[in-house]
Amino acid sequence: MDEHEKPYTTLFNAITDALDALDRLNFGQAKEILEAGQQRAEEIYIGEDK
Repeated sequence: MDEHEKPYTTLFNAITDALDALDRLNFGQAKEILEAGQQRAEEIYIGEDK
């Protein structure tokens, strides 16, 4: 897996989960999912997960 693939899949999965939450009109959960996905992808990208 190249260095950009894991952050990308992390964000992609968070977006998918957030869209599911939005379908259920759970806006707070969607926001939390996106924020957590963004933070996790950033951690991976800057190397805390290497």
